[in-house]
Amino acid sequence: MEQVLANLFPLLNALWWPFVRAMALLSAAPVLGEAMVPVPIRLLVSLVIAVLMLPITGKEMVIIDPFSLAAAVATAEQAIIGFVLGLAFHFAMSVISVLGYIVSSQMGFSMAVMNDPLNGTSSDVISGLLSMLAIIVFFAIDGHLVITNVIGASFKAWPLGGGYAPLLLQTVAWNVAWIFSAALLLAIPIVFATVVVQIGFGFLNRVAPSLNLFSLGFSVITVYGLLMLGQVVRFIPDHYTRMSGQVLEMIRQQMQTAARPRAQLTLEVPRHG
Repeated sequence: MEQVLANLFPLLNALWWPFVRAMALLSAAPVLGEAMVPVPIRLLVSLVIAVLMLPITGKEMVIIDPFSLAAAVATAEQAIIGFVLGLAFHFAMSVISVLGYIVSSQMGFSMAVMNDPLNGTSSDVISGLLSMLAIIVFFAIDGHLVITNVIGASFKAWPLGGGYAPLLLQTVAWNVAWIFSAALLLAIPIVFATVVVQIGFGFLNRVAPSLNLFSLGFSVITVYGLLMLGQVVRFIPDHYTRMSGQVLEMIRQQMQTAARPRAQLTLEVPRHG
């Protein structure tokens, strides 16, 4: 029995650590980490990724007893690395969500809130529309394949037992402000247009106080905001692709900083014509 366990330990070490890292990454990643994706599906995908990572993780000579305290520490280490990498990829999707909330509040659609039975949350109509567009773009640029590539490359930069550099956590934390700045830059045309319309109605109210500008202005701002949104939404896929490339470049720089000298990391965002 001891001989059987001794033979199973290397295989368990080769499968368990990439499974934990992949599961943590998928739980925080965009689309795949949403509540609409069942947990058994994420478990199955993580197991498949762990099997695919065997050529990389099988070469590691670090064998840890799964029933020891060191195994618990190593499991937490893999979970933190995977979660931080998945959270970094979630930034680009969060920009689109924040953009939807800003646009909705300016157009008067913030009151039009609908319940999402899949995610168990409530969101406004514009945010839901832009989120669906971002999900389509995510799969169009092969985001799921990029995430799988990052998982494999992360084992070269942060191997089992090597720890993780605090610089990774600091970089991800500092880039949270980038979400709000990028969303505000995308929403500036619509915000500026609606503000100009509101100022115009303010002057009109001074000229003709008898007009009911509250009901008239609400309708005009909504229609004008929809027209502006139709012009801006065409550029969102390109912006999402560039933001995903920026996140990927940030991860690549962190990997190059933490990687061993012999590790060669080649991460590229697929380009489609």
